[in-house]
Amino acid sequence: MDARRAAELAARNAYGRLLAYLAIQSKDLTVAEDALGDAFLAALKTWTERGVPDNPEAWLLVAARHRLIDNARHTKVKTSVINTLKQFSVEGREDPAMEVVFPDERLKLLFICAHPAIAPEIRTPLMLQTVLGLNAAQIASAFLVAPTTMGQRLVRAKTKIRDAGIRFELPEASDLPTRLEAVLEAIYAAYSNGWENITGADPRQKGLTEEAIWLARLCVQLMPEAPETRGLLALMLHCEARRDARRTPEGAYVPLSEQDVTRWSKPLIKEAETELMQAATFKKLGRFQLEAAIQSAHAQRVFSGTVDWAALVLLYEGLIQLSPTLGALIGQAAAIAEVKGTAQGWALLELLPTEAVANYQPYWALKARLLKQLGRKSEAQVAYNHAIGLVEDPAIRQFLLRQSLDS
Repeated sequence: MDARRAAELAARNAYGRLLAYLAIQSKDLTVAEDALGDAFLAALKTWTERGVPDNPEAWLLVAARHRLIDNARHTKVKTSVINTLKQFSVEGREDPAMEVVFPDERLKLLFICAHPAIAPEIRTPLMLQTVLGLNAAQIASAFLVAPTTMGQRLVRAKTKIRDAGIRFELPEASDLPTRLEAVLEAIYAAYSNGWENITGADPRQKGLTEEAIWLARLCVQLMPEAPETRGLLALMLHCEARRDARRTPEGAYVPLSEQDVTRWSKPLIKEAETELMQAATFKKLGRFQLEAAIQSAHAQRVFSGTVDWAALVLLYEGLIQLSPTLGALIGQAAAIAEVKGTAQGWALLELLPTEAVANYQPYWALKARLLKQLGRKSEAQVAYNHAIGLVEDPAIRQFLLRQSLDS
């Protein structure tokens, strides 16, 4: 394997884990990022000349540690920090390919990035970039803003962390609940980003769903009596249960209502239901529990063959009271259309502000379908064209194109 390919694989598979480990040891996120970046640059040169080491991740960790120690010396930081870094670089000093067991520090770093001194609106994007390795363009897409805007926000957040001297340390146990919401938001955003990469076409998103589920499991272990941790885990497990049914063997997109339920994973559905029921015992309803309950209602088709749309309407009403996101509002409109008729579903869509939905593809896809059902063919075609223009996945684009041609 050539040096560049090996470095790309290491970045994809271990960047977040390495950065979390280095940041927690150095107590400085920006310095840790710089040290890891320098380690990757050194790897490209050294591996090209000497060959790729047996354990690229371990090599990168050792190189980054050495850079951190050099930086600490030059900036005259506390001796205790230098000694800590030295202690963690003792093993394998002469052998950068030694076997290293990396502790999973990512959950710790997520809670650190949820520091109350960091603006709430930037906490989740900061976590997605530093812990889970998403770039500004990917994060911007999730938050419906321009990549340049998101990039500027992230730079400002890191500058504030540095200039304000925010202590990059683990919070006390009593502080965890106040930071949990932001951590769960980041984990779910990472899962959603990976979920969209069903074909695996974008290597930057490979493994994100597995990492997100793993982090959610760690959250449950860390805070077993926090119902929203279980709600989020249940939500992702329900979605993951349908992964194999989202495409035909030929790769065509299959919408949820048309999926073959025999291809859904019953073990994952049962695990999701267990987590959701356990969350309910705490009698403290939250957004992720409601979203998981919505997915649970769809999952019942495995057992009953039908979907209780009236129950979905009620669940969406509850979700909107807690979290009136565009996704929830559009889901409500779709459920209302099933229960009370297309016209009422369309009326709800019409209430959404134009500027908010201008570039939100699910809105245009539902709008096109409802207009088609109402017999307003020319308007439906315009909506289909808009929805198609907002889709990157070729399979979904083909599906919408077929739907538009049938209108």
